[in-house]
Amino acid sequence: MILLMPAPVLEVAELAHTYPDGTKAVQGVSFSVEPGEIVVIIGLSGAGKSTILRCINGIVRPTKAKIRFLDEQVRWDYGYLLQLRRRIGFIFQNFNILEKLTVLTNVLLGRLGVQPAWAMPLYRFSQRDREVATAALAKVGLLKEWHKCAGELSGGQQQRVGVARALAQEPRLLLADEPVSSLDPLTADRVLGHFVRICREEELATVINLHAVPLARKYADRVLGVRDGRIVFEGKPSQLELTILQNIYGEEYDE
Repeated sequence: MILLMPAPVLEVAELAHTYPDGTKAVQGVSFSVEPGEIVVIIGLSGAGKSTILRCINGIVRPTKAKIRFLDEQVRWDYGYLLQLRRRIGFIFQNFNILEKLTVLTNVLLGRLGVQPAWAMPLYRFSQRDREVATAALAKVGLLKEWHKCAGELSGGQQQRVGVARALAQEPRLLLADEPVSSLDPLTADRVLGHFVRICREEELATVINLHAVPLARKYADRVLGVRDGRIVFEGKPSQLELTILQNIYGEEYDE
């Protein structure tokens, strides 16, 4: 009996992006992500981590790239990108929630991409939308807070609302750009641990940008080290020895 390996959810080949001022943000980046795999990207601020994620879901159009998502070549026309973003959840560093809206409404906004066009400006959500949103809140442990204004929550809770909103899209891929960098270390560990557990349970392919090397060691299945827009390390978190980290962050890096 031949066991067939599942196709990667995401395949990135020779990704490059140069900004209009000539800055080469990303150069020749290639990697793939399997179903349920947690890939963590580490590197200095300005190394190109955020640009990589934004190129994957089309927020930034790369100068050069071959990207395949669900075994389909990614295109850059507007209509296709709208469809792409419906299937890729994005979790932002600054939570990106609307503080005056309720927790449930914030999560329901993740369903707008699957709404018919006429319903989107009216915020008309179906019963299924509400079921998906409440299930997402339950997964992040915030179902009891559904009626509160999002601005009443703590920073860690607000980021969990952002996670729930991304889950409500029912995505096949999750991208998280420094999702816990604004939280204290204990809260960051708790929120990220909860997030990773959900991704593994749902078998969601996930790419996370992180500053904290200890969190990468603890939660990643595979780590990509980025320096000056290039991948200079790819391997298991257990391989992150001091010499490798100095190659990623510079010789002055010291744990």
